Amino acid sequence: MTTAKNTKQKSEKVISDYNGYDYKKIFWEDADRKYEDMADRIAIRKLLPEKMENFVDIAGGYGRLADEYIHRAKKSTIFDYSKTELKQAKDKYGDKINTKAGDIYALPFKDNEFDSLLMVRATHHFKEMQKVSNELYRVLAPGGIAVIEVANKKTLPKMFRYWFKKSDVNPFDRKPSHLKDLNKDGFYNYHPKYIEEVFKKSGFKIKKVRSVSNFRSTKLKKIFGTKVLVRLEKSAQVTLAPVRFAPSIYYQLEKPKN
Repeated sequence: MTTAKNTKQKSEKVISDYNGYDYKKIFWEDADRKYEDMADRIAIRKLLPEKMENFVDIAGGYGRLADEYIHRAKKSTIFDYSKTELKQAKDKYGDKINTKAGDIYALPFKDNEFDSLLMVRATHHFKEMQKVSNELYRVLAPGGIAVIEVANKKTLPKMFRYWFKKSDVNPFDRKPSHLKDLNKDGFYNYHPKYIEEVFKKSGFKIKKVRSVSNFRSTKLKKIFGTKVLVRLEKSAQVTLAPVRFAPSIYYQLEKPKN
């Protein structure tokens, strides 16, 4: 789930290097993120094609979501910067998947190589989102489908924090926000209007949009529990998609044939 130094652009730097870090255990297994995991899966099951020839999970890490696509694709590849995570994926899935390490800004794949791709929980690491989008477009075949999750800048909690002067990050400003307080490098969040223009500049056509992790809240989890929130999530993803207020916005994109 990381980006790396671009060999062509020396100004780029690693935002989050997960080599040697047990992301699987620390972030997912040791934390209460069952709801977030299920919310991702609900969206992916609806947005990924049922049948795929050559598929790649970009920034797919240890293969958290692999069981959502390996049965749909004749060939599946997980790409990530972290060799630690890729080894975990290979240990679990063996010959069912291929793994490839590399740089998100210069993907080690041929033009038009994949007929479908997925990228989840990765955009918040990328300083140069247009370059990433252009690379995803390059490796996707004409007529291919890309499902991309984006860390949303314009959420209701962020709006309230801004209105009540708890934060100086303006969620209505279309420029990406750099949340430096989250770790030493910070995470990037994107306004829906901004990211949609990024995709369009690359050449993508936006087919479908889903609002995901709509009830991501420690308090809500304690009050209602994961099962109830997941049930609510199933209908909310489509219903709330037009307002784009959720922490994660999922886009189903198509690379036009012409």
